[in-house]
Amino acid sequence: MAKKHDAATEVETTGHEWDGIEELNKPLPKWWLWTFYATIVWAIGYWLLMPAWPLVSTYTKGLLGYSQRAAVQQQLDAARAAKAVYREKIAASDLAAINNDPELLNFALAGGEAAFGDNCAPCHGRGAQGGFGYPNLRDDSWLWGGTLDAIHQTITHGIRANDPQTRSPGAQMPAFGKMGVLNEGQIGDVAEYVLSLSGRADDHGAADRGAKIFTSTCAPCHGPDGKGNQKIGAPDLTDELWLYAGDKATIMATIRGGRGGVMPAWAGRLDPETIKELAIYVHSLGGGQ
Repeated sequence: MAKKHDAATEVETTGHEWDGIEELNKPLPKWWLWTFYATIVWAIGYWLLMPAWPLVSTYTKGLLGYSQRAAVQQQLDAARAAKAVYREKIAASDLAAINNDPELLNFALAGGEAAFGDNCAPCHGRGAQGGFGYPNLRDDSWLWGGTLDAIHQTITHGIRANDPQTRSPGAQMPAFGKMGVLNEGQIGDVAEYVLSLSGRADDHGAADRGAKIFTSTCAPCHGPDGKGNQKIGAPDLTDELWLYAGDKATIMATIRGGRGGVMPAWAGRLDPETIKELAIYVHSLGGGQ
């Protein structure tokens, strides 16, 4: 049968027609066909040379024997080897020596920042700004001391943690209200006195009454002047930096129900070098003493 051509384009038709419209049998461009053929050849070559086909319990390894897992492992091994020199120096140096060695300090800060993001940020915040019940590590108010050694001790053994050397496992804010030591009126007076220590008291009569109760009940831990005691983690009540907020209602809740925050001991969870890096990083945030 003679092939039919479209009169307007002179292109052969397929013989299909719909409502007077004929379908043209126009071939694909040569460049497109050759590109398509090349991709087929490339795919076949890839199947032969590289891991490609899954099997029942394994996969085809390919003629080149390439393994992405092995390549990543090689990169990790190379990175560990490069870091090993610095890690060995950190292991052999005390905190002060690391802090005074610019090159080692930069390495420790980078490692500490990474470890902080992985392990500490969920409680203290990504920026170490803390939150309700979680200390801000950027200010100068430290319950247990902000020196390099003090921070290292806290990170290593925790606070009221399951560690034989943890920070004062028995030292915590008593629940004076629940224990029946103070009634609600006395709790309000003590809270008013505590507010007066930072110049925020509204009821000076209540503050005067609270001062007497504070002397007999609270001063043994917080000191007669309310400045706190880092040896037992008793906070300074004279500043405006509060772990559990410093409004009267929250202060009363603290006196009534007590507080006893826990920080985990990281010894055994992190290696000694990482703990040193963490201590140096936290100390560098601005609040270290």
